Amino acid sequence: MAIIEIKVPSVGESITEALLAQWFKKDGDAVRKDEPLFVLETDKVTLEVTAEASGSLSITVPAGATVKIGAVVGTISATGAVETGRPRQQAPVPQPTVLEKPPVAASAPAAAEEARTVPEGLPPSVRRLVGEHRLDASRIRGTGPGGRLTKGDVLLYIEQSEKSTAPAAEPAPAAPAVCPPCETVKEEISRKPMTPIRRRIAERLLKARQNTAMLTTFNDIDMSAVIELRKRYKESFQKKYGVSLGFMSFFIKASVEALRATPEINAYIDGSDIIYHHYYHIGVAVGSERGLVVPVIRHADQLSFAELEKTIVDFVARINQNRLGLNDLEGGTFTITNGGVFGSLLSTPILNTPQSGILGMHRVDPRPVAINNQVVIRPMMYVALSYDHRIVDGREAVTFLKHIKECIENPERIMMEI
Repeated sequence: MAIIEIKVPSVGESITEALLAQWFKKDGDAVRKDEPLFVLETDKVTLEVTAEASGSLSITVPAGATVKIGAVVGTISATGAVETGRPRQQAPVPQPTVLEKPPVAASAPAAAEEARTVPEGLPPSVRRLVGEHRLDASRIRGTGPGGRLTKGDVLLYIEQSEKSTAPAAEPAPAAPAVCPPCETVKEEISRKPMTPIRRRIAERLLKARQNTAMLTTFNDIDMSAVIELRKRYKESFQKKYGVSLGFMSFFIKASVEALRATPEINAYIDGSDIIYHHYYHIGVAVGSERGLVVPVIRHADQLSFAELEKTIVDFVARINQNRLGLNDLEGGTFTITNGGVFGSLLSTPILNTPQSGILGMHRVDPRPVAINNQVVIRPMMYVALSYDHRIVDGREAVTFLKHIKECIENPERIMMEI
């Protein structure tokens, strides 16, 4: 029997430790090759670590511990393929985690009525519990493999039997009109440590507020043309490329054009120098259960609408599966965040340092607007640009948003690959 060590993998040159956030299996469980074993969290990324072989798992480091890269957190006793068929009659059945309750003595008449011979083939703990309470095992529904009884099934049956035979409770005395001070509602709190990702987010946001001269400017956009374009080509785009046409690809294309017109927003300050990027790596903020992550679409100016949409879908899938790599989060030159998917009407997004600009999208609402001296209802979206005022002046910021507005309201200005 080979013993295989489970080690914490390297997730980046600058990362030396991580949080073992969660085990998917319990100590002693059978695992299959490539089956996820545990979740590893660093200050930048969350990853799932899979089994290198099939066998029996032995856990040596519990969930919640901080571990060094390369540390051994458990072992697998490799025994070949894990059996998936029906368990043998004599094999012990895994028991659900159930808090033990003190045995409740059945009344004499009930005990006499339910006294039965304990059938063979049950796990020892189940046989002992059935015998102690003199139960008829055939009347208890089993939820284990093959319909076998588990300890939890028996405890649930006992609990339900107690409720059905319990005497009716006497009516409680009327409560006083005013609750005495000693009977006030207990105010409870809970405390849990911040995850490495949440700590990193907090540090970066605080750094952005303290180390930049951040300012936000706003504009609104008539989304009628984009909505009509999506409606017109929705089916053909989906059929040809296998992905839906969303708002984000339009805003990425528009942002690239706006960044070309205002290169300061695609730059950053390094000491007493300004570093200008002549490429466009666009970060797209994605909210997940473990925090906000910003995967980067590299050379977005060279990608088609379909390629942009496919890249975004792939990022979301890998985030949900905890398979996003550290290299997917580095090197962005500009960021777009869409609070509209959560219903946000307006916000002031915080810079993703060391970048000098971030574009905030919001929800689309039908609103009255004046067009040709007439009030009409149009689907409108507020957009916000937060920027570092040390490098970007108000003129460039306003110009940037006006360029975004023109591209979205006149999408023929940006090439469509439909």
